[in-house]
Amino acid sequence: MTITTSPYVKSQNDDDKLHEECGVFGIFDGNNAAAHTALGLHALQHRGQEAAGIVSFDGKQFYSHKALGLISDNFSSASIIDKLHGHMAIGHTRYSTTGETLLRNVQPLFAEFSFGGLAIAHNGNLTNAMHLRRELVKRGSLFQATSDTEVIIHLMALSNAKSIEDRLVDALNQIEGAYSLVCLIENAIIGVRDPLGVRPLVLGKLDNSYILASETCALDIIGAQRVRDIEPGEIIVINKDGLRSFKPFPQKKERFCVFEYIYFARPDSSINNRNVYDVRKRIGAELAKESPVDADLIVPVPDSGVPASIGYATESGIPFELGIIRNHYVGRTFIEPTDHVRHLGVKLKHNANQAILKGKRVVLVDDSIVRGTTSKKIVTMVRDAGAAEVHMRIASPPTTHSCYYGVDTPERSQLMAAKNNVEEMAKIIGVDSLAFVSIDGLYRAMHEKKRDNKSPQFCDACFTGDYPIELTDHNRSLGKGYHNDTFAGFAEI
Repeated sequence: MTITTSPYVKSQNDDDKLHEECGVFGIFDGNNAAAHTALGLHALQHRGQEAAGIVSFDGKQFYSHKALGLISDNFSSASIIDKLHGHMAIGHTRYSTTGETLLRNVQPLFAEFSFGGLAIAHNGNLTNAMHLRRELVKRGSLFQATSDTEVIIHLMALSNAKSIEDRLVDALNQIEGAYSLVCLIENAIIGVRDPLGVRPLVLGKLDNSYILASETCALDIIGAQRVRDIEPGEIIVINKDGLRSFKPFPQKKERFCVFEYIYFARPDSSINNRNVYDVRKRIGAELAKESPVDADLIVPVPDSGVPASIGYATESGIPFELGIIRNHYVGRTFIEPTDHVRHLGVKLKHNANQAILKGKRVVLVDDSIVRGTTSKKIVTMVRDAGAAEVHMRIASPPTTHSCYYGVDTPERSQLMAAKNNVEEMAKIIGVDSLAFVSIDGLYRAMHEKKRDNKSPQFCDACFTGDYPIELTDHNRSLGKGYHNDTFAGFAEI
């Protein structure tokens, strides 16, 4: 397999947002399978900007290219794509959660089994991966990476099941967590969603080629049509005979990640027959109903606050204005990161539109507050531009708990809402008033009457602490000192 690297450094200006860890894509029986996969990953770039990989198969041999950095930096060259031969391919774009960005962790991961080769790409997080890895190491398994995805490969290797599908089911029956998988074997691609359907996966079709992708925007970019969402607990096998579906796991109530609608998914994607852009506008409208304010302008914190701001402005009747302009070309800076430069860092990405803001009572609308550091800088910037008042409205409930299901979340102690009430947060950020949409307001925006506290419709653990999947590794680390182990880093990277 061909492996190359390129330098990449995490942006220091995005550390106050939650990050979706990755996106997956796969296509079977398609002309230019690798090129279509690269385009699909371009559309999924927002789900991970640190690294990417593609594995293809031409009927005889697997081909792979993995690299650190953006898709456009590593998969736009014809010389690369032309080497990824074959009529089927899968790809992965990655955002890491722990440790260094290492090439050995870049997916798809590949392994040779007695039945042939298998490549696997994973979006999510296995919550018992550390426990399973400890047991697998005792049994003699040799791990090459620090990714929890590799646990699935070893469980499949040790399975006594005869078929690849049965080995995969055997492995998945032993894991806990949230996951969407795309696998490539010698005669098929396979798609899987966890029994609660926490992470997204959609089925599409381009002419006679079937496609699996994290979001519908990856279908749009290649002119494919959405067929349907893969259902929770469903396994899809796509080969020369067509598509086959089966559900080997006990049926459970779906708990899809509500934060996909708030921030992670691209606004032009549709998930579970809900257009993400429309949902975000409805959240903004609910926020305006719940927390009105006498003001002159509604200003989004770009870009993620734009749809909710439109909804807030429409509902409130207050004009919408671009009072903050975003620089979309922020990359690596060659300026030494002195304290002064760090202080100015937010201006690399955002700048106040002084002519719009001066003397005005401004309502800033954003999707969330995590640590609050960026919010504080933006409020200061707006005040320095001459705003008479600065209010902030947030299109999600307070983020009070960490996520363990495939989202890069700070420790709970670093979450502003975990240790401060709304009034305290407003004082820290420096706004005249602060309000979040309520949990029931969020659910109403989903066209649900309210949250069913006995059987919630979504996974909203980051707001409620109601974790729908067992946190085996986390809970054992509190009591058994897993932090003393020599291996670490089992979030999906």
